Amino acid sequence: MGSTYEILAERLARSFERLAPGADPVLRASDRADFQANGVMALAKTLGRPPRDVAVEIVAMNDLDGVAVVEVAGPGFLNITLEPAFLAAQLGALVGDERLGLARAASPKTVVIDYSAPNVAKEMHIGHLRSTVIGDALARTERLAGNHVIARNHVGDWGTPFGMLIEYLLDLGEDRAIAELSIGDLNTFYQGARTAFDADEAFRDRSRARVVLLQGGDPETRRLWHLLVDQSVAYFSQVYAKLDVTLTPRDVVGESFYNDALEGVVADLDALGLLEESDGARCVFPPGFTNRDGERLPLIVQKRDEGFGYAATDLAAVRDRVGRLGANEMLYVVGAPQAQHFAMVFAVARSAGWLPDAVRCEHVAFGSILGPDRKMYKSRSGETVKLVDLLDEAIERADEALVERGTDLEDEARHELATQIARAAIKYADLSTERQRDYVFDLDRMLAFEGDTGPYLQYAHARLRSILRRAGDVELGAAAFTLDNAPSRALALGLLGWPDAVASMLEGAAPHRLCTYLFDLAQRLTAFYEACPVLSAEGAVRVERLALCELAARTLALGLDALGIAAPERM
Repeated sequence: MGSTYEILAERLARSFERLAPGADPVLRASDRADFQANGVMALAKTLGRPPRDVAVEIVAMNDLDGVAVVEVAGPGFLNITLEPAFLAAQLGALVGDERLGLARAASPKTVVIDYSAPNVAKEMHIGHLRSTVIGDALARTERLAGNHVIARNHVGDWGTPFGMLIEYLLDLGEDRAIAELSIGDLNTFYQGARTAFDADEAFRDRSRARVVLLQGGDPETRRLWHLLVDQSVAYFSQVYAKLDVTLTPRDVVGESFYNDALEGVVADLDALGLLEESDGARCVFPPGFTNRDGERLPLIVQKRDEGFGYAATDLAAVRDRVGRLGANEMLYVVGAPQAQHFAMVFAVARSAGWLPDAVRCEHVAFGSILGPDRKMYKSRSGETVKLVDLLDEAIERADEALVERGTDLEDEARHELATQIARAAIKYADLSTERQRDYVFDLDRMLAFEGDTGPYLQYAHARLRSILRRAGDVELGAAAFTLDNAPSRALALGLLGWPDAVASMLEGAAPHRLCTYLFDLAQRLTAFYEACPVLSAEGAVRVERLALCELAARTLALGLDALGIAAPERM
């Protein structure tokens, strides 16, 4: 079954195509009718005819006969109101469909999503939040759509700092170092290593020598390096579990994975005639990238000391993801300040033939998290806030709110619910913000049970489930959808918009679009409750309203799950 929007768009396109091949109806939801087609103006300009005459001719074609009533409005807009029988049939088909009209991809894509990317031996902090939750929402939703997702957690696990870290590990002793790292105290370990490096020249010399051993493949040095990486990955996994993020240790493919491919990247770029030397470094100058003075900007592939920079690693990753993994689409969920870097990497990869035009490759950029002073969010002491501390505070405050609301849950169940609410609050506040914008981190607002928040949507779902429990066993498949009042009809139209909300989110790698849809659905529910008593209704009307509640509950649960948010049965 096609979505309601798809059926309308396809049929309207037939009419437009008869007048001009490729003409777009520009179909949109409308406040004046169920939908509005705004493409007549452009079509009329192409044809050199009055827009209203063109609109009347399209209406006369009757391509929406039995589906909708079409009226010409203004200079040539088409107002479209669905026929009651068609609307009821579309809604009825959802009752027995566990995907609620969301079709699986006919030709599943392989989508590689690069997200989170913390550094080994450093704790995850608030700066990792946006990449982690945006990337995870995209991964979940791509899977829901039927695509094959390969997550890539491109951790920083290579480079000169590891000489310092390994030497510090040896100075502490393996057992003590592992004990310190295993409790997640990565910052203390890293700061201890940095202090030793800054204060002791002999330690610095040992650290530099250790880097040479690491890069040369010395077995003992590699063993110690693996200890650091493994302990850090175990810590990352604890953070992901606490935040309910789907990344696993198998998804960790760090900088070190591409190390052996870097010389090949340089050699192949050279063979293609793309490399130039600049100040002793080997660079590519992709067309179209200049500084303020109009001078060409270099992408440094190999530094003057013959070391490799991030560009070489990122180019090797592109080659691997396209060539070995067979990516049809690649999404890099990385902060906006890296926009130019990725644009240059993608441009070089396309010039080299490593990134075919058929492969969508997008930098999914995002803005910053700000404090109340609209500066970068910090703790009261001015330090970067640890991600686990942030979540712990949210859980504690959510638990207090549940106690104040007089919940009758046992302590363990209440804590689990508080954890779900805290995750929802933090994730939804981030995901509901258009990703390229900054936003202010405000736990009071995020944890509110009213307004455009995660807990509000969770409560909307729990309220529906409460109604359905109290209703008892009802055969909802027998519902006859008359939708004889405006709130019922508005709710029905909202429910039918689910597949298109998912498609819109994926098209723009824009989780806020799905958030907007879910919040709008919850508002339609409120209007529905106020106008249409459910449990006190009788007969066929009661069954119809319960069926609408069931569909709404399932839609909210599916939508929240796509965002990585739980939908509690009770709150």
